[in-house]
Amino acid sequence: MTGLPGTAVARRAAVPAAGAAALLAIASAAVTADWALGGTVLLDTVGGAMESLARERTAGALLLGAAVVGAELAAAVLAVALLRRPGRAVRVLAVLAGVLLTGWGLLNVLLGGAVPTGLLDLGPVADERALRWHVLCWDAWFLVWGVALLTTVRATHPGQRGGAVDPRSTSTGSTSSARWTG
Repeated sequence: MTGLPGTAVARRAAVPAAGAAALLAIASAAVTADWALGGTVLLDTVGGAMESLARERTAGALLLGAAVVGAELAAAVLAVALLRRPGRAVRVLAVLAGVLLTGWGLLNVLLGGAVPTGLLDLGPVADERALRWHVLCWDAWFLVWGVALLTTVRATHPGQRGGAVDPRSTSTGSTSSARWTG
């Protein structure tokens, strides 16, 4: 046996997961750039302070938009970099980004979904359309993006690279009498 069960499956998951994470990051950057540069397609589905900020087109709003686009493009590069045996710093950044994206998306999908269902009463919701868009699109997007990035991190873990030690052997390579049952 050359590796742990599931190693090949995990490795095969890395490329599509990295591709999905990179694609979601690039698409998010494109949408953000469009809004930062004055585009309004789907901007009304964001609602609240972010919609107002994008419509202001002040220097601060443009700078924030540029920073967000830069971070989103960096996340796309990070996803692809995981496929190239990155160092610890890249892996740590990818885990942090994945946890933040997943946490943000999951929290907002759950809380946002609890409002229209009546599980959470916030009183009159200012923009029910924007809330639905957040739950079903924008926040779900972050959730899927984060899961794809974390899947890539897991699938490209150094222990998953085909060099895993057979758990039935010792460090010298001799076969142990103990059977691995995992």
